[in-house]
Amino acid sequence: MQGLRAGLAVVERRPDDVVRVAFARGVRHELGDLLRWASSRRVACEEMSDGALDRFAESQHHEGLCVAARPRRWASASELADVLARARGTAVALDRVRNPYNVGAILRSAAFFGVDAALLGAPAPHPGLAPTAVRVAEGGAEHLLLGRTTDLADTLARLRARGARVVGADGHARTPALGFDFGRPAVLVLGNEREGLGERVRAQCDAVVAIAGGGAVESLNVAVAAGVLVAEMTRARRA
Repeated sequence: MQGLRAGLAVVERRPDDVVRVAFARGVRHELGDLLRWASSRRVACEEMSDGALDRFAESQHHEGLCVAARPRRWASASELADVLARARGTAVALDRVRNPYNVGAILRSAAFFGVDAALLGAPAPHPGLAPTAVRVAEGGAEHLLLGRTTDLADTLARLRARGARVVGADGHARTPALGFDFGRPAVLVLGNEREGLGERVRAQCDAVVAIAGGGAVESLNVAVAAGVLVAEMTRARRA
């Protein structure tokens, strides 16, 4: 895991998965609790030069902290349905959204607004969360139950069968997103930026909504749209 907030979140939320910590001198003053924890648990923790940390992270965008941890277990469709039903909760589902910057920003917004889960869908096995996505999420990924599927339409059908309302996003839809009653439990589905929602995925949506704009450009970036839609989906709960 790369990134200061992302790394700290891993230590806080999944301490038993952490196997090694590497950091730069410049962030030592922010890592007091982490360093004491690592010492008490005998977790390898090493201060590195900037160049050594770049090589360790295979990136220059680590923000001074890298945490090596065991991979997260992905939740099944049944587990996602259980969480949504029990909490009358909310989830975001990504239909072929792979850009790690967009994925990370969406997860950050979802965690900020109190969404319970995220579901990553792709025709082939989704690669999971790239280090860049985890860093951009600023720790948000650790606050969400995560699932992935090779057949998003089928997984959405299973969630609907368990009582979830599935709402898709499409800039050309006639139903306005602002003021829309998403219901509970609810799953917001966001599609690939160029192709939108796949036909089979759209067929599983109980409703499709759009964010109205001024018309100067055709659409919002998917991560920006996700922030607006997630805020609207969770508005009633937050109120």
